[in-house]
Amino acid sequence: MGIPESFEETTENAFDEIFAVNVKAPFFLVQKSLSRLRNEGRIVNISSGVTRVAYPTIMAYNLTKGAINTFTLHLAKLLGPRGITVNAVLPGMVRTDMNADFLDSPEAQKLPADIVALGRMGEPSDIADVVAFLASPDGRFVTAQLLDVTGGSHL
Repeated sequence: MGIPESFEETTENAFDEIFAVNVKAPFFLVQKSLSRLRNEGRIVNISSGVTRVAYPTIMAYNLTKGAINTFTLHLAKLLGPRGITVNAVLPGMVRTDMNADFLDSPEAQKLPADIVALGRMGEPSDIADVVAFLASPDGRFVTAQLLDVTGGSHL
């Protein structure tokens, strides 16, 4: 979940809501699922490429994704003895419903060419393929990683 509010405009209610959805929910979902997670299982969190660049126009969102990165590292250490891998995928600009209003703007149309090394906006399948790899047996020895899937954004 994102909120299109600047640092100055973000209300306490909006802040609480975004943290409830993006941080609190994954934390307690995993906590409540621990007894059901099989050994050698996989957890793949969805973070964001905004955690590695300064982008203050959506600061509350960025903070939640930074929390997910920290959560990922701690879970990997905690669950490693059970053979459970824990990773986070950090998408960049991806063509999704969450970004639909922004993506239709003229500013958004030129952004990929300006800031993405691969010169294009990401597609949901670009992210899904990485998640599928991490969740598969092929990802069995990858853990505690924050995988940048931004197409080389902000290099």
